[in-house]
Amino acid sequence: MNFLDKFKRVLPARKLDIKSRFDIVREAISATMSKFYVVRDRRTGQTLGLKVLDRKKTAAFEARFKGLNKPSEGEIAIRFKHPNIVVTYEYGVTTDRSRYLLMEYLPGPGINSLIAAKDARLDGRRVDIIRQAGEALAAVHQAGFLHRDVSPRNLMLAGDGETVKLIDFGLSIPAEEPFFQPGNRTGNPNYMAPELVRRRRTDLRVDVFAFGVTAYEICTLELPWQAGMTGQVAMSHEKPPIDIRRFRPGIHPALAKAIHWCVEPDVKKRCPSIVEFLMAIAEVDHENHPGG
Repeated sequence: MNFLDKFKRVLPARKLDIKSRFDIVREAISATMSKFYVVRDRRTGQTLGLKVLDRKKTAAFEARFKGLNKPSEGEIAIRFKHPNIVVTYEYGVTTDRSRYLLMEYLPGPGINSLIAAKDARLDGRRVDIIRQAGEALAAVHQAGFLHRDVSPRNLMLAGDGETVKLIDFGLSIPAEEPFFQPGNRTGNPNYMAPELVRRRRTDLRVDVFAFGVTAYEICTLELPWQAGMTGQVAMSHEKPPIDIRRFRPGIHPALAKAIHWCVEPDVKKRCPSIVEFLMAIAEVDHENHPGG
């Protein structure tokens, strides 16, 4: 298969007619910038996930990067072939001129749902979940991108109930200097690094911070700072986080230290990469200290 054939495979020449190609298994789940459907492809019988982007909201987001030749969500997501990243099969435009992504269907639940329910499926699996999420994010960074929306909501369980998958590249950007400049404050305030909240220059460490908050929450079912959905709440991230041992006294010391390294408010003292976080917990096989 040459390059042109491959390109045609992932970006259909014709606009997608959703109603003619798919049976809707489950109606749309509305997200911030899109709607998600579970569909069955009439040609193959395969159950898939269909993400349809809101035209106005997508255009407003893309306008922040005028002149930078930013890849679309579909162009970014289609690149990843990693066991811990959702597989995107194709992307393009629907007959009503909305962008779409067609991807593997993940039955879930999301890690956020397990946290909210204090689900027993987390017990004994926290380190494994954190490690799988870390491997996914490391792959995103190694491919030259920032995810920019790392949180438990964007971590899903695959059909085997064991594999963790990173999803949603709607806010993702290239990890390049023009995209690091101050001003682009997007994402969930509960997971925002202080430099992002203050609209300062950013880099890969904003993802490291969000990942650290996510790992903290997976371990404790709590956030390291007061929860909220405003920039004012996110300002509190400039203060030292609550010691993770307050919520989980018996946590493995190496895991506790590594997570706090990621949520360090001072970017210069923060864990420099997800790879280094993974190295720091390489010998940790359980979230609890053997003697804790």
